[in-house]
Amino acid sequence: MNILKKIALVYAMVFSVFCFTGNIALAHLNKTILFVPHDNRPISFKQTADNIRDLGYEVLTPPEELLGNRTNPQGHPDELAKWVIDNAKKADSAVISADSMIYGSLVASRKHNLSVETAQQRAENFVRIHEANPSLKLYVFASIMRTPQTSEASGSEDASYYAQYGTDIARYTALTDKKVQDGLNRSERKQMKIYEQNIPKEALKDWLGRRATNLEANKKLIDLTKKGDITYLALGCDDNAKYSQTNKERRELDNFAKSLGSNRYQSVAGIDEIGFVLLTRCVNNLQGDIPFVSVHYAKGTGANTIPAYSNEPIKDSIKTHVKMAGGLPVTSDKRANLVFMVNTNFDGTTGAANDLNNTYTPNENVLDFVQMVNTKVAEGKNVGIGDITFGNGSDNSLMITLYNQKLLDKINAYSGWNTPTNSTGYALAMGMCANYTDRVGILKMLEVRYLDDWLYQANIRQTVANKLNSMPGEGTYGDTKTRTVPAEELATKLLQGKIAQYDLATFTGQSYVKDTQVRFPWERMFEADFIFPQEEQINIESEQNPIENNGVKF
Repeated sequence: MNILKKIALVYAMVFSVFCFTGNIALAHLNKTILFVPHDNRPISFKQTADNIRDLGYEVLTPPEELLGNRTNPQGHPDELAKWVIDNAKKADSAVISADSMIYGSLVASRKHNLSVETAQQRAENFVRIHEANPSLKLYVFASIMRTPQTSEASGSEDASYYAQYGTDIARYTALTDKKVQDGLNRSERKQMKIYEQNIPKEALKDWLGRRATNLEANKKLIDLTKKGDITYLALGCDDNAKYSQTNKERRELDNFAKSLGSNRYQSVAGIDEIGFVLLTRCVNNLQGDIPFVSVHYAKGTGANTIPAYSNEPIKDSIKTHVKMAGGLPVTSDKRANLVFMVNTNFDGTTGAANDLNNTYTPNENVLDFVQMVNTKVAEGKNVGIGDITFGNGSDNSLMITLYNQKLLDKINAYSGWNTPTNSTGYALAMGMCANYTDRVGILKMLEVRYLDDWLYQANIRQTVANKLNSMPGEGTYGDTKTRTVPAEELATKLLQGKIAQYDLATFTGQSYVKDTQVRFPWERMFEADFIFPQEEQINIESEQNPIENNGVKF
């Protein structure tokens, strides 16, 4: 090699190193994500944001008082929009709930009395965010208004008349959708007329009118995505079914957005998980990575399970969630960065975690599923588990078998949280985020899910609920009122006992969980917050010595 070629080679090597280190430096600079959740529930807000912070990112969140909550679901959308616009220049990416920006919260999107004009004007704030920082990657998520299948399923989170007429409204609008999709038989046409007579016209008009406003607001968001003000839009279907008003509107919106393609727009069954899914998309993009995900299901109905609260097979929801999070579905475990395993009932049914049959005795299907998990872990694969045998809590037989097989601290992701699609979406996001942290960081994410989904949701929640009436004061499962503190104290005692029973504080770097405190920030038992001792100390110190930054105390 002559001297000129040697010099050229040296220059090329130096240039390559410079570019490589320069890219690393740029990657470290791109570490700020602005996040607006759809309300202030712990899993929507704090737990999700902390998962990303623990990866080393700065996550800017609005003052909590601007967000919708249980007693004030309307929140403060105008003040929230101002905060976002003021802080947009500080961020490289943003994940923002349109429900918070337009209605005040997810719950408010079901109860609001906004005109179409007001809803669309508030949606225009996304144009102002884009103008404030044209280089900002803006990921937006919004809900397609849910259709609870019964009055009871509404849980007082819809208009007041739904408590009385919700079941009839759901069935009537299911028939109107079936009429469009497949036609009705004589019996169904007769039943449809009965529902028309039974449902007060004003109630149905109000419900459909609110939905029409939401539909137009979502179309406005799609238009803003087409214009480039929004980088990526995700629409989530809350409580849904094959025949339902929600499914009807989803089809209409998908058709309206078809020119965007899946790199700009997607809709999916589920909504509560999408904040974490889109934050994961941010992280993957900032890392310049596209995780490969392979998926396995328990035996039986498996991939074709249509879970409760959904209108589609779980395989379709999972495929969409993988793409929504910035990943790529693959068919082989060999190249997969995450091997995702889904725990389903053999017959494809989805029970409730408080069912009496959610026992600690595993059936053959669970034992076979855990053996599949064990095999993949032994092969050195990064394994995540979506637990959807039951809704609103873990499958106890799965968890005790994972414990007995000493697998709880060996997997990379787990969720058995709310609706089945909430659980699989959240676990998929967690599994992708696990690529960017160490074992201690992975265990920190897992611990919260074990405490919440397994120990609390599937077990302690029922025990405390059964003892509420024996506590002093007033309060119910849905509104604990003056019984909140004694209920928290009992839940804390029971939780700490189960943490010790299942050795959760012995996992590497996780000794702090032994003193976990339970709180009910929404003063109801459906969800809980988990306070760790060092968190409480940090909060006390920050209140004593607050540092103000655009209205946020750190």
